[in-house]
Amino acid sequence: MTRARILVVDDEPAMLRGVERILGGDHDIRGSLSSIEALSIAREFRPHIAIIDIRMGEMDGFELMNELKAIDEDVQVILMTGSVFDIDEKLSRAIREKAFYYISKPFDRQVLLTLVDRCLELRAVEETNRMHVAHLESQLAEVRAFQDSMLPPREAVPEGLRICAAYQPCVEVAGDLYDYAAVESGVVALLVADVAGHGASAAMLTGIVKSAFRSSYADRYDPLAVVRRVSEGIAAFESHRFVTLICARISLTDASVEYVNAGHEGGLIVSGGGSIIPLEATGPLISPALQGLKWERCSVGWEPGSLMLLYTDGVSEAAEAGEIFGSKRINSAARDGAADAGELLRTILNEVSKFTKGRPPEDDMTLLAAQGNRVKGDN
Repeated sequence: MTRARILVVDDEPAMLRGVERILGGDHDIRGSLSSIEALSIAREFRPHIAIIDIRMGEMDGFELMNELKAIDEDVQVILMTGSVFDIDEKLSRAIREKAFYYISKPFDRQVLLTLVDRCLELRAVEETNRMHVAHLESQLAEVRAFQDSMLPPREAVPEGLRICAAYQPCVEVAGDLYDYAAVESGVVALLVADVAGHGASAAMLTGIVKSAFRSSYADRYDPLAVVRRVSEGIAAFESHRFVTLICARISLTDASVEYVNAGHEGGLIVSGGGSIIPLEATGPLISPALQGLKWERCSVGWEPGSLMLLYTDGVSEAAEAGEIFGSKRINSAARDGAADAGELLRTILNEVSKFTKGRPPEDDMTLLAAQGNRVKGDN
């Protein structure tokens, strides 16, 4: 049996002596005839359990219980009373204020011993749970740090293309991913992906997507090759796992964009003239449950002053009072803010925050914007 520190508070000396006789052989007992003195004792003694009479002079047992829990929220409290009046009301209040138990005096010796044992068992369970939660939080922090390390810098200018990214996970471990890479002179590849779910399994899938994208350097980051590699990489996962993504390869020298959209909602180009070119789906989402999938690689022009915006559905589907933020608001912001990629992302996130009245996001939000003016013949 665990030896516990037990504080007993009662204005009847005989009751203090009685509780000490019952519990003193197995536990360390400190008694007090005063609520005020009991608080002073508790700060030094740090009791595991407090056995408190409800009817006390300076403050009643309920007040003392709250003061003791302010000192140590883990202290377990057994309330006792010798009064025969308002028993149900006192019981209700004891339950409401989270006392461990409520007993009437005089009480049976075995009842008190059993209550103390149960208090200690509960403390042990709570301590085990805290240690387990702390261990899980530590592991999640490591996974989050690893996942963050997979993301490239939020701002960069590879091959003359300015890139800005925004990344707001809604939980410790996210299911979104963005990446980019210089392919060759004047050519840059970009990726935004959204993995189903959150947590450690989602983090594993984002790692596979990242690996598939980076290993496609052998194919000059051909968007179709990237998608096929992702499909191969997640083939061994459960059937309910899936990925949506857009992979694009921008050539500033050839003034063109090649892309594959695998069931992903968020992608557009704002042309130099201000028109919106949606990057529509060119094939289904990527899932182990769907065999023999095919995707098409599409091409569009890249005018001087163009801007590409890729985002995940955590942005467009941010909801408030049954309404979603929607792609129309994003398109409008992109059309008005295409002059600066970084400012555009800040504007969209601010608008989403206003729309949802500042509530924390319910899904991961990732945006990637790219803009550049270099055209064929530039050095």
